[in-house]
Amino acid sequence: MAFVPKYAFLVNWIKDQILHGDLNCGDRLYSENELCSIFDVSRQTVRQAIGILEQEGVVTRRRGSGTYILWRKTHGRTGTKKIGVISTYVGEYIFMDILRAVESVLSGQGYVTQVSFTRNDPENERRALRSMLDSDVDGVIVEPTKSGLPNPNLDFYTEFRKRGIPVLFFNAKYPELDFPVVSLDDAAAGEIAASFLIGNGHRDIAGIFQCDDIQGKLRYKGYMKALSENGIAINSRRILWYATEDISELTRYPDRILRRLEGCSAVCCYNDRIAVSVIDVLKQNGRSVPGDMSVVGIDNSSLADLCSPPLTSVYNPAALLGETAAKNLLAMIENPDFDAQVLFRPVMVERASVSIYTAQRTAREDEDESKHAQAVL
Repeated sequence: MAFVPKYAFLVNWIKDQILHGDLNCGDRLYSENELCSIFDVSRQTVRQAIGILEQEGVVTRRRGSGTYILWRKTHGRTGTKKIGVISTYVGEYIFMDILRAVESVLSGQGYVTQVSFTRNDPENERRALRSMLDSDVDGVIVEPTKSGLPNPNLDFYTEFRKRGIPVLFFNAKYPELDFPVVSLDDAAAGEIAASFLIGNGHRDIAGIFQCDDIQGKLRYKGYMKALSENGIAINSRRILWYATEDISELTRYPDRILRRLEGCSAVCCYNDRIAVSVIDVLKQNGRSVPGDMSVVGIDNSSLADLCSPPLTSVYNPAALLGETAAKNLLAMIENPDFDAQVLFRPVMVERASVSIYTAQRTAREDEDESKHAQAVL
């Protein structure tokens, strides 16, 4: 029997662990001390084995963190050239622009997309994830469902990781998972929206945010930061939280909105869709925009231009976001250690739904004084 050097034995053992699924792409390898103890070898032997594995692209060393597996367990299959795409919605708002860009990039590289929609329902997401696993896709691009709540589908995401199938989130991510995300910087978006209103003289600023998606919480975080840094107290009575299932009721029961806006001169909305609903409610109740209330949205969707008055909104680069998500997932397939995370810096797109508060206040005071004088006469 030929003599096998100890370092070669260790190299073969690690590769065998990967092939049998005991070590998976992204897993942290045992430390040098642990490998020395397990195999009763010297630190020099362990380092020699790790060096060989690193040269072969099997592992990567991260300073201060450890050694991680790069190889994917292939289950004896070749790539299917199929990518799974899971989105909350499809033919509305900004989702179509994102998905169209994703499909364009993937089809240009010879991939077929398997698309599913959850309508922000965790059970629909579970079915979609199971279908992707059964189809043995090469990678998955996912918009998380109800990302602001505990996720019941973590076992499926764990299975993707065990199989070495890369997962990339878009628009949001689950706090429990460390998969990369391509998204608007939502905290910065909320901060920019509120800061714009403050810069126009407003201090009594309401906020309307979605509670079951993490974007709502991040945008609220940015809103709070802007108010706090400008010495404005956070008034919880001016904050309206709603869930996905409540969206249709916001205009059906307008008092929910009007109560939160009482005493305010401006409102920062979770997205353009909600902002347009707020403007409709205000108009139906005899209040003008921006005369009585300034309104800011987020996403700069097509609704912002169609709205009357046109809506001031924070730009969300939907098409670029989708293109980047697709390109970065393909890069992850080629190199599991690729840093695919991207947060786009938001910018404000100014339109006609915001007025300067000082001028607005002076006009109101003049009008009130005129009415009072007429009443006296």
